[in-house]
Amino acid sequence: MLNNKIKVLFFGDLVGKVGRQAVTTYLSQRKKYEDNLFVIINGENASHGFGLTPKNYNELIDAGVDCITSGNHIWDKKDIFNYIDEADKLIRPINYPAGTQGVGSRIFEFNGAKIAVINALGRVFMQPLDSPWDIVKSEVEKLKEITPNIIVDFHAEATAEKLCFGRFLSELGVSAMVGTHTHVQTADEKIINGMAYITDVGFCGSIDSIIGMEYQTSIKRLMTSLPERYEVSASYPAQINAVEVSLIDGKATEIKRINIKLEAQEELEVDVGNSV
Repeated sequence: MLNNKIKVLFFGDLVGKVGRQAVTTYLSQRKKYEDNLFVIINGENASHGFGLTPKNYNELIDAGVDCITSGNHIWDKKDIFNYIDEADKLIRPINYPAGTQGVGSRIFEFNGAKIAVINALGRVFMQPLDSPWDIVKSEVEKLKEITPNIIVDFHAEATAEKLCFGRFLSELGVSAMVGTHTHVQTADEKIINGMAYITDVGFCGSIDSIIGMEYQTSIKRLMTSLPERYEVSASYPAQINAVEVSLIDGKATEIKRINIKLEAQEELEVDVGNSV
């Protein structure tokens, strides 16, 4: 039986400990008021900025996250290969070659409804991978036989590629496409053919940073072109970037951006109407 109304809360890329703390604090407050949120995060930068450890995976699931998507950094912590096949709320990009560990989509049971989530990587200015176009189209067609509620995390660099892929997905009947990877929230949220869309949802982590990384190491690398290792910023205040999408029978009726400043982990007071 279909659950007629679904609310999806999608957090942008979590970067390091500050990002994890910000999101878990926000969820602990938000869920005091609402228990009908299907929560998705992009977790590929959650463990010190690169990859996802099993400890941090479990920490996020315990905080109330229903699905963790990823991207090109999912393999950066090598213990991912030891647990990805057992992590039933984690997905990696679907257009990695056949035989790659993990899965690129999952169907979740939520409040009597089924919600499908697909993760895909773009190819413009990114590492060469299989084309996502035919792969995702085929997957959407299979999933629509099971549920009308389909969310796609498109982890990509180029704005034009995201816009084009979004239009393509809207014609396939996808419920929402949320762009990730650039860590800068865009102001172009919209409904396209009944599909919620945003080019990039942004990131969760330190505001006083370069997309989550320390300023000094970032500027040294850019000025010298030497292979300086990026260090994750651990300073507050933090930011929470997310979108909230309302679905009815698989169609999006509303998408709202969320952009919240968090002074310290314990100081967040959530206004459920607080959005951009």
